Amino acid sequence: MALAQPAPGGVPAGRTGPRTAAPGDTRTGPLRGTLATTACMETLQVGYLHAVVAAAGCSLSQPFPDNGIDWHVSHGAPEHLVDDEITVKVQLKATTQIPPGPAGPTFPFILDNAHLVKLARTPVAVHKILVVMLVPRERDQWLAAGPDLLGLRHCCYWTNLAGHPVTGRHRTTVRIPTARIFDDRALCEIMTRVGSGGTP
Repeated sequence: MALAQPAPGGVPAGRTGPRTAAPGDTRTGPLRGTLATTACMETLQVGYLHAVVAAAGCSLSQPFPDNGIDWHVSHGAPEHLVDDEITVKVQLKATTQIPPGPAGPTFPFILDNAHLVKLARTPVAVHKILVVMLVPRERDQWLAAGPDLLGLRHCCYWTNLAGHPVTGRHRTTVRIPTARIFDDRALCEIMTRVGSGGTP
């Protein structure tokens, strides 16, 4: 059986290419699947989380059934004071409404009140953080790959909402600090603080 040879850029020759547009369709690029954009955004942010967790040397688990929190991230180190392995709960959100590199010290994000109450509860046995990913509106801008880089756009920001009040009737706007970019170093620092008996 003959196998298609990879074309430059890693795409097998003859298998993909420019879309064959219907009359009046001006879109270009590969033929993407019809899965809802919001579902694809969820998958993209999970990929981002996996990459950060891997680089930070953490483990990742998904609660089953889901009780309003997406992921549990655990970090083991003999230097921790409260236990040799500590866990932080992570709630993921994504939005296309905020442009990349938002100006100012914070940007707004709206949460349903029921969800905010869960994230804001204090005191807790296991700390929680909210991680918000800013995603381009066009799917062809989400990812770039090359010989030395796999890039996801744009990035995630994190915050600890413990003690945050509910201010809206059904939903509340929270402020996400732009200085808190969620990457492997940030995750290690969060885990170090929690492992010392502090907060994220």
